[in-house]
Amino acid sequence: MPKFPLSGSSDRLAWTDIVDGLKSRKIWLLLAWHEVKLRYRRSTLGPFWITISMAITIYTMGILYGHLFKMDLAVYYPFLATGILGWNLISLIINDATVTFVNAEQFIKQMKQPYSAFMFQSVTRNFIIFFHNILVLVPLVLFLHLRINVSTLFVLVSLLILWINAVAYSTILALLGTRFRDIPILIASLMQVVFFLTPIMWSPAILPLRYHYVIDLNPFAQFMELFRNPLLGMLPSRYALVTTLSLTILGVFSAFIIFSRYRARIAYWL
Repeated sequence: MPKFPLSGSSDRLAWTDIVDGLKSRKIWLLLAWHEVKLRYRRSTLGPFWITISMAITIYTMGILYGHLFKMDLAVYYPFLATGILGWNLISLIINDATVTFVNAEQFIKQMKQPYSAFMFQSVTRNFIIFFHNILVLVPLVLFLHLRINVSTLFVLVSLLILWINAVAYSTILALLGTRFRDIPILIASLMQVVFFLTPIMWSPAILPLRYHYVIDLNPFAQFMELFRNPLLGMLPSRYALVTTLSLTILGVFSAFIIFSRYRARIAYWL
């Protein structure tokens, strides 16, 4: 792993924490999977209940909104399914991030563990749920001929970018949520507003040109395109790529600076 020149002891401790967190990946991977299983203990279908619930939501909403927007269901269903799939991943990560350290209070106070490991665990748990939910696309591939081509492979790059952003921005939100306990409620409320401002149920094509700034200035819309387009057999636009990569760089550097400065205060805030 490359070594970067660090300006002070807090930076070194933060960097060591991140490295130790990555080294303990077997632990947080196992804990993430175990936590998903515990939510559905003694259930016959286990975590697949999440997938069934999402499938029911998608296929019932598709009929209603497809007719409201006067769109061909063969086109609208893949658009809606990939949108809800991506949004569910992003919204779960953000909402869980605000309470990551609060939920891990007993572990933080009782044993020495890299703080970053809790972030990796939280993000990984939601990616595990996502890989369960991706099964909702199977009927679309079989019956609505959802396009699968070379561009579909780009979704692997999209998921990598999403994972890096998830860890970076979750770190910032986790610190804010630990210091200010109103943050989780505020973020949950804001996410409901962002849901309607992001092209998840509605297509950008129906938005008048003079209101297109709602999409252009919405970072969630760019991440949605980054994720959705490969699943629909298309590459993301250059604008979406540049925006998401810029936000990735900004997020990584901002998260490291904030984490190195406030890492030592986490235990005292709990």
